[in-house]
Amino acid sequence: MKFCSLASGSSGNCLYLKAGDTAILVDAGISCKKICEGLDAIGESPRNIKACFVTHDHSDHIKGIPVLMRKFGIPVYATGGTLTAIALSDKKELPRERMYELVPDREVTIGELKVMPFRISHDAADPVCYTIKHGDRKLGMATDLGEFTDYTVKHLLGSNALYVEANHDVNMLMMGPYPYQLKLRIDSPIGHLSNEACGNMVSKLLFDGLQTVMLAHISVDNNFEELAYQTVKTMVDDTAQKMGISAPKIVVADRYCVTDIFEV
Repeated sequence: MKFCSLASGSSGNCLYLKAGDTAILVDAGISCKKICEGLDAIGESPRNIKACFVTHDHSDHIKGIPVLMRKFGIPVYATGGTLTAIALSDKKELPRERMYELVPDREVTIGELKVMPFRISHDAADPVCYTIKHGDRKLGMATDLGEFTDYTVKHLLGSNALYVEANHDVNMLMMGPYPYQLKLRIDSPIGHLSNEACGNMVSKLLFDGLQTVMLAHISVDNNFEELAYQTVKTMVDDTAQKMGISAPKIVVADRYCVTDIFEV
């Protein structure tokens, strides 16, 4: 299994995964045109995408879905609340026969991939994140969540690669230009994970088999890529040293550009 980020951040999110002949997207929060350009950059065609799994209904996660469905017939998988919000987001009626409802904690199989949705804490209709397995390899993702719990950790344990949120630096957020209520929302249990919270979560998921951690959804106003990287890396490296294991490679998902492709 391999993966890369086509875009990550409040401007739009889209994650690509492939195992064998099965290629999927998680979220499509950029335009269909940009998704096609990103796929072309890695030698992939949108006509080969078997499904798009959606985490929640905010525009930076669903913007490209209507065109992807109409132009390429890509099926969409999401919870009931998210599917309803997607249908209401577009002026034209979407092909409901290509919209499949997910139930959290109930695994679905798409070709060679097994996808498990699990609940997250975020101010959206019915949000989830996913773990994706191919054989004995596992990728865990956790973005757009205000807090992580034992339930979150239980689902992500055993991941060989992680795609996780390091949205903001708390000091930058509180000292920054956002309205006070927005600051409280971002730093709340239904907002986004800070760099420190991300580092704490990843530290709980360390084991010898965790190879790659991709930091995602980094705020353009309340964070810096290097700050997120250094904060999480320091925390993870310290924990790995105490455990006597090798620390995973930490990489950062670019806001607009396609990342390198990573093997899981």
